[in-house]
Amino acid sequence: MGNARADTASMDDKDATPMPPTAIPRSVLVYGVLGLVPFLAPPAIAALTPAHADILGLVAVVYGALILSFLGGARWGQEVARPGPRAGVVTLAMLPTLAGLALLLATWLDRPAQLTALAALLGLHFVWDAASGGLPPWYTRLRLLLTVGAVAGLLAMAQLVAAPAAVVMT
Repeated sequence: MGNARADTASMDDKDATPMPPTAIPRSVLVYGVLGLVPFLAPPAIAALTPAHADILGLVAVVYGALILSFLGGARWGQEVARPGPRAGVVTLAMLPTLAGLALLLATWLDRPAQLTALAALLGLHFVWDAASGGLPPWYTRLRLLLTVGAVAGLLAMAQLVAAPAAVVMT
């Protein structure tokens, strides 16, 4: 009998059929794509209702900081699961959470700067993930998809928040 963890790691949750080791598990893909909604909905709504751009910009900054923290936590969890966790990686994995918090507290930065900084940090985290070993073979493809979506949403929101509200002529 094989390793139960290895056997279940390559199966999709819904139909429990074996998957190729390079296929993104369906549940991971679905939840990942659904996680893009809070990145993409605020700029879409702000484009339709510019009067709400400021609050939607705040929503995007808070969600971006949460996801940055989540990614750092995922890397921390992966590292501490190793037989000998490397102190440097554990330390680096804490930085996304601290950077997200710092951006939330950086009230001297305007909203477009916060959004742009979060987009850059998510991109930097992707580079770290893509260059790291020990992750599932499909992880880099998933992270690329999710990072492009998140960065696009954050940068679109930055543009909408930076743009002056349209003047309605009566």
